[in-house]
Amino acid sequence: MEIKSLAGTDFDTIFEAFNQAFENYEVRINKEQLQAMLERRGFNPELSFAAFTGNRIVAFTLNGTGDFNGTPTAYDTGTGTLEEFRGKGLATQIFEYSLPYLKERGVKQYLLEVLQHNTKAVSVYRNIGFETIREFNYFNQTNGEIKNKVPSEFPYVMKPIDIQVYDSVRGFWDFYPSWQNSFESIQRAKQGFVSLGVFDENRLAGYCIFEPVSGDITQIAVDKPYRRKGIASVLLQEMIRLNKNDTIKIINTEVECDSITGFLNAKNIEIKGKQFEMIKQFQNL
Repeated sequence: MEIKSLAGTDFDTIFEAFNQAFENYEVRINKEQLQAMLERRGFNPELSFAAFTGNRIVAFTLNGTGDFNGTPTAYDTGTGTLEEFRGKGLATQIFEYSLPYLKERGVKQYLLEVLQHNTKAVSVYRNIGFETIREFNYFNQTNGEIKNKVPSEFPYVMKPIDIQVYDSVRGFWDFYPSWQNSFESIQRAKQGFVSLGVFDENRLAGYCIFEPVSGDITQIAVDKPYRRKGIASVLLQEMIRLNKNDTIKIINTEVECDSITGFLNAKNIEIKGKQFEMIKQFQNL
């Protein structure tokens, strides 16, 4: 068995390993969906690593690279081990093998999200020095089960926008977006997103960023003076109309953010689970 970079490894080989590692998971994704996910999350084959037996990948970590809160960061876009090779510590070996290469390229920290109920993985990450920095909820609901009442009178105008033009939106936020919901991730795959703004004359009052193919609401926020006026509900109505998926999903909202949790609960968009956002600072190695 040999651990090495995925630079030069064809995507079919990577997809085959990914598919086999997650074959018992409730949600499966096809090759095109995996490609889209990896593009959005900044997948870097040169700085991703796998354990091989011959030409077959038996365990892997697919790393994204970019900035997070202004710091050069590596992000775990997917770690998996084929069933017959589990229990051998391969994920930890791959991670430790990758560290010198990541540091050499100027990466200062490693970021990941892990399902809270996956206690084995959480324990492994804590044992190798990861710390929990936030807790996230994730939500989903089928389009037909969403209960979204919109105001009968709406004195604002909704239209498509280029979100990059509006620096003011950061002031709308109640929490900083996770890696996959950040502006940097959105820009990597911007052709797949719809951005909508609601305006009070020339003032942006609320906005959303949505991926119709996946049904993923990546960002939704309303400026504080304009809350409780139906703006988020109207944005949600339009996203449901544009949705090409059977389900709406919202991943990685902060557990402590009562405003987004309350809004989604009121729409019958249910919490399906929780994740830890974990980070390891490389200077602590």
